[in-house]
Amino acid sequence: MTEELDYDEQVELIEAQNEPILSAFEQWLVANRLSPKTIHRHMENVEFFAEYLVYYEPLEPLIEADSSDFDAFCGDWFPRKAMWASAGSARSNLASFRKFAAFMVEAKHWDKEREEDIRETLKENKEDYIETAESYYDKYDDM
Repeated sequence: MTEELDYDEQVELIEAQNEPILSAFEQWLVANRLSPKTIHRHMENVEFFAEYLVYYEPLEPLIEADSSDFDAFCGDWFPRKAMWASAGSARSNLASFRKFAAFMVEAKHWDKEREEDIRETLKENKEDYIETAESYYDKYDDM
């Protein structure tokens, strides 16, 4: 991100960069004949991830996301910030992110190696992500 822009200008620029990618992803899901309910779920999950990239530490557009961004989101940020975090929502995120990674390669935004790195990270850490999302707030039950 360019240093000449203040935070709000950077956010605006990133959101403008993300908009056509999110729109194209939605059309890709439609073209792949997914149900409207499934499309809606995938869009919500990827849009929430995009918000994380924009408004939190990375401050980067979707096109720059890599495996470390997905790992930080799934393994730390999502369980802490999403009060609806659960095993089911973690699984839903993983499915959406796999679809999104495939789209990004097909749309030529990412190379195949980035997709494979992201998929491998999600696969290797799947159980940890699910467990963390399921049990994050359990530690507060005894207080």
